[in-house]
Amino acid sequence: MEQFSVSGNIVDVVTRKIFPGTVAVREGRIATVTPSADISTQQFILPGFIDAHVHIESSMLVPSEFARLAVPHGTVATISDPHEIGNVLGMEGIHYMIRNGSMVPFHFYFGASSCVPATTFETSGATISVDEIRLLFKKEKLKYLSEVMNYPGVLARDPLVMDKIQAAKDFNLLIDGHAPGLKGSEAARYISAGITTDHECYSLDEALDKIKYGMKIIIREGSAAKNYEALHTLIGSHPDKVMFCSDDKHPHDLIKGHINELVKRSIVIHGYDTMDVLRSACYAPIKHYNLDVGYLQPGQSADFIIVDNLRDFTVLKTYINGILVAENAKTLIPSIKSEIVNNFETSLKKEEDFVLEGSDGTLQVIQALDGELITKKIEVAAKVNNHRIISNPEQDILKLAVINRYINAPIAIAFINGFGLKNGALASCIAHDSHNIIAVGVSDKDICMAVNAIIKNKGGISVACDGKVDVLPLPVAGIMSADDGYSVAKNYSTLDHLAKQLGTGLNAPFMTLSFMALLVIPSLKLSDKGLFDGTAFCFTPLLK
Repeated sequence: MEQFSVSGNIVDVVTRKIFPGTVAVREGRIATVTPSADISTQQFILPGFIDAHVHIESSMLVPSEFARLAVPHGTVATISDPHEIGNVLGMEGIHYMIRNGSMVPFHFYFGASSCVPATTFETSGATISVDEIRLLFKKEKLKYLSEVMNYPGVLARDPLVMDKIQAAKDFNLLIDGHAPGLKGSEAARYISAGITTDHECYSLDEALDKIKYGMKIIIREGSAAKNYEALHTLIGSHPDKVMFCSDDKHPHDLIKGHINELVKRSIVIHGYDTMDVLRSACYAPIKHYNLDVGYLQPGQSADFIIVDNLRDFTVLKTYINGILVAENAKTLIPSIKSEIVNNFETSLKKEEDFVLEGSDGTLQVIQALDGELITKKIEVAAKVNNHRIISNPEQDILKLAVINRYINAPIAIAFINGFGLKNGALASCIAHDSHNIIAVGVSDKDICMAVNAIIKNKGGISVACDGKVDVLPLPVAGIMSADDGYSVAKNYSTLDHLAKQLGTGLNAPFMTLSFMALLVIPSLKLSDKGLFDGTAFCFTPLLK
């Protein structure tokens, strides 16, 4: 392995000092860090950035391609929950992610998924048992139990949920959380189960409550859910309790930036202490999860970046294990051929499958919120034509459908506000967390066309309007492409543009659509089994 040295202003996040010096790398590790009286360059050498919670699958890329797109932004590691593919393929899916990620120079830290399935109120393609979680800890050496999404189960001390938590405790491993909106005694009870983090906070009061009871907060800024503005003051008030994450990042957004964007935003726009910010982005995840990622100390893995200055944070070079993986905004990780795995059995649909018979009444309608995963619930009068309840685009009340992808079953229908489509339909096989097919549209014809495009490709996202359909195939588990990440990002951007031409004002319409089936986030969602009240945690009728 290459031996080399780099000189510059060294950013030591441990001592919180910056000094001129030289970093010597031998056999992929930091050999020495030597201070100098002076240096001829003004560049800065600092630890690489870490995404403290992300679902790689939501980028629509396999891990090896995600790494290629992330390293130009200085990302060297991710804390990754593979429960998306887990819900499709179970243990086979998690092994796929580990295997594919190991083929490139990048630190993927996959967790043992705690919620496969997330709830019993939807159809998933697989389950992961407590014994299998223990096997992942023992044989794969996974470092943590991924987000415990079934927070009602934790509060009720459900035996199955608690057994999974106990499995992590038996291996002295950490437990990640997921408890949107919990405060006060409920937050205290959830945290007392041994859960150490949460990335779902959407208000400062909620985050402060959780910190008070001993939790660390991961500030999320993804393609759909954007909580940075609500939570960034924690960097100033509780810097030792903060990490950064994207959670879900679509490919065209990943090309633009990653954790580096939050670092720059925190320092340049909000004026937070540089070391506090860098420790949140680099050091805190390493210490919390006990990662073997280096932070510029002798003997550690040579994982570091070189930037032009500590304001622009333009990443000049990224090193992982002493290997130069990106330079001047260009990835140096080669694209590899990835295998295809899947679980997709449903048949093509007919337009009449999406018909909802009914008469006058009051609909319970999901209200989607831009930049949020939570939804609201509104009530509106049903629009009826020829004894059928139909979309009402003039009032932004559109038909929403979830189709079981694993078996042929009746289609679940509801209505949604907030998408703003005037024509056409969108469909996606990325529908958290079971990844059935979800579609929204103005007409049954376009909804059916969009859905069938996905079925024909055994996964993907699509846009249909006036007899024309465009699709991005995602054949890996129905949710990822094995193609070059940059071409996937380009094709995704095309579909995103087409969706917005149909009238939606959402920043990330496909990402928002994908969360309308996520039952564990309130308040109203739709599974393949029916309309679900996430606050009461039970099914609820469409018509009142």
